[in-house]
Amino acid sequence: MTDALDDPEAAAAALVAALRRARRTLVLTGAGVSTASGIPDFRGPSGLWADLDPREVGHIDAFRRDPARVWAFYARRIAVVREARPNPAHLALAALERAGIVGRVVTQNVDGLHRAAGSAAIEVHGRLDVAECLGCGARIEGAELDERLRAGGGVPRCACGRALKPGVVLFGELLPAAAIDEAFALAEEADLVLAAGTSLEVHPVASLPSAARARGAHFAIANRGPTALDDVADVRVEAALEEVLPRVAAAFDV
Repeated sequence: MTDALDDPEAAAAALVAALRRARRTLVLTGAGVSTASGIPDFRGPSGLWADLDPREVGHIDAFRRDPARVWAFYARRIAVVREARPNPAHLALAALERAGIVGRVVTQNVDGLHRAAGSAAIEVHGRLDVAECLGCGARIEGAELDERLRAGGGVPRCACGRALKPGVVLFGELLPAAAIDEAFALAEEADLVLAAGTSLEVHPVASLPSAARARGAHFAIANRGPTALDDVADVRVEAALEEVLPRVAAAFDV
């Protein structure tokens, strides 16, 4: 197993060295990138699922059975995200992307903070600021979603009369085909995958590093806590992302 680097300077130096060797880098991010912005992760002691059964509030069957209960949970998440701002990790990744140091960012996050930081991230799990109709396919977002949440007593309604579904991928749903196909195509072209802030437990996104490694790519992990792929990482970073990634960006003068 690769030794984990918990000193921010040493961790940044290892990531800079890996990036300098790479021609095409794919970054995969998860909830750990956004915790410094005040957004809780999912599986920690104070995570989103700490006191909730995800099958009751985050499954497509739960939505069909009781949309009000599902929306009560997601409305709270929307309120938290609305006040959140990109942290130094988001900003550093966006700067590295604009400079061409990394290629694309694929994120499991639905908070929109990569977009807010200026990144063209592929949001494979959807967007929290969007709602969609499973009947007619209509989509609304932003202020219109807030208005319909209020008008519907907590359950936004489509013009066709149906309850709108949160624009995130719920348990029991497939990921958007175009987004996941693009993500795997990028993984097959990458010679370095950096997984940042993800425990690499949710598939099929967690399979991206393995798809890249099968074609000879190197693999770096930057995450607080163990991941499912620690044993095969070339670089393993335990230091806080909001401390490490700005150092990486500074090393490239971006």
